Amino acid sequence: MIAGNKIVLGALAPADFAPLYAWFNDVEAARLDFSYRPIDLATHLQWCQNVSNDPSRVVFAIRRCGDPAIIGYVKISNINSVHRSADIGIRIGDESNRNQGFGTEAVRLAVDYCWKYLNLERVSLIVFSANARAIGVYRTIGFKKEGLLRRYCFIDGEWIDAVIMAIFRPTRRQAPKQNVAAAQPRVLQTA
Repeated sequence: MIAGNKIVLGALAPADFAPLYAWFNDVEAARLDFSYRPIDLATHLQWCQNVSNDPSRVVFAIRRCGDPAIIGYVKISNINSVHRSADIGIRIGDESNRNQGFGTEAVRLAVDYCWKYLNLERVSLIVFSANARAIGVYRTIGFKKEGLLRRYCFIDGEWIDAVIMAIFRPTRRQAPKQNVAAAQPRVLQTA
């Protein structure tokens, strides 16, 4: 588990499958980040049972510190060890758990995991341009806008634009390199 101040990130458990199923089938929540399509229970259970078998993806359950109930999930997908990049996405399930800093902390912990454990250089995401709350969270963490995908999705009778955002591994400060020639002792010859 990865612990923060308010939440912990950990593996999905069988008790999490029912809330996830409800969130995946929540039409209102789907409008925040993808086109809604109902997911049948058999497909959902198969996904839950196989999620940890895919090396290009990590899915963390989000839980309040000290509480075993899942409140959301954060997904790192399209992990590419050659290019050292991945995509990230998050969902806080119930509206009652939103606007409390859980999502911000979860994304921050997940991005830190990408740097420390996956050795990634870049983490990116796509967010609907109308989702100001999510864009604010991503900016707070350090994501920068890279572009706009116009007419990205057709949802509820209208076209939705999406923003591409990314964050890069922080550079570490290194001690200044000494001039190799200056560091060599000089031998003076006397005649």
